Amino acid sequence: MSSSESDIEILYTMSDWSESDSDSDENTAPRQYKERVDYTTTLNSVEFQMRFRLDKASVEHLLVEIMPHLRVKGTRNHGVSPLHQLLLALRFYALGTMLLSVGDFIGVSKASACRIVRDVSSAIALLYTKYIFMKSNTEDGFYRIARFPRVQGAIDCTHVRIQSPCAEVGEEFRNRKGYPSINVQAVCDSELMLMNVVARWPGSAHDATIFNMSELKVQLETGMYGNKWLLGDSAYPLKPYLLTPLLNPESRGEQLYNESLIRSRNCIERTFGVWKRRFPVVALTMRLSLQNAHAVIIATAVLHNICRLQNLGEVPPEVELPRIDPVPVPINNEGGIQLHREMLIANYFNNL
Repeated sequence: MSSSESDIEILYTMSDWSESDSDSDENTAPRQYKERVDYTTTLNSVEFQMRFRLDKASVEHLLVEIMPHLRVKGTRNHGVSPLHQLLLALRFYALGTMLLSVGDFIGVSKASACRIVRDVSSAIALLYTKYIFMKSNTEDGFYRIARFPRVQGAIDCTHVRIQSPCAEVGEEFRNRKGYPSINVQAVCDSELMLMNVVARWPGSAHDATIFNMSELKVQLETGMYGNKWLLGDSAYPLKPYLLTPLLNPESRGEQLYNESLIRSRNCIERTFGVWKRRFPVVALTMRLSLQNAHAVIIATAVLHNICRLQNLGEVPPEVELPRIDPVPVPINNEGGIQLHREMLIANYFNNL
């Protein structure tokens, strides 16, 4: 089973949220219900996008796509409509705050907010294959950045903070910076569109390990993307289909190769930045079970691509985001196949 297929399979078989995700509704005071606000009419376009990160048209279209996967109860007994379920989840992604606060936004308990975020995140994540896929027309966009030829995409990993899991597995999720995280692998194109996302590895996993165990590597090994390359940093092994920087460039051609690769590969860093600023839930500490943190990561990745497709401008975050100190990148000491890189430098970059 491929990594992306296994990710989607997890979403179909999700268990209930852990105790850390929700509080029981038992022994709580009776809630005072009031008419829920229709934010699509009470907020203007700018205010709506600020609060929910998508515009009204995108929310309407997304609601149609996920409706078959939502629990829909009648609203006569204060059930939450599909629209309000979606808006609650989007508000959670936009704030990354406590679920109780998000629940208050539409007048539901923390436990209900947990269930809604779980259901909506799973439903959006099931759209993965529709919105996140490897494209075939990426070369021209990358070439325009820094004249690097035949680029399929830029690859890297980013850490999403999580609360510390149980003691039995907690250390497995502690990364090189010392905090628990999920190490998320992604590939993007020159337009900052995500083309591949793997979000199921603990923070201690090295970038190269995640790549070596991925379906993406199998696809590249079998020539699915022809003679095109991925561009990675020094954490990745040098392969005929995966180019990395030279550690000590000497000649002019080697220096041009490194400069072009680094500038072209910067797309993935920018993609991570745009994604996390639009949806701060993946920039702050996720206080969810591992399965549901995974669903939220994939769901916000899908939403990132929807926003790019709709040309929605960046919306400044409403919450203060932590400074992102990159996790140290270990140098990959695998020898690799250098012939392809040497030929590219000799036949192309030496002639620029």
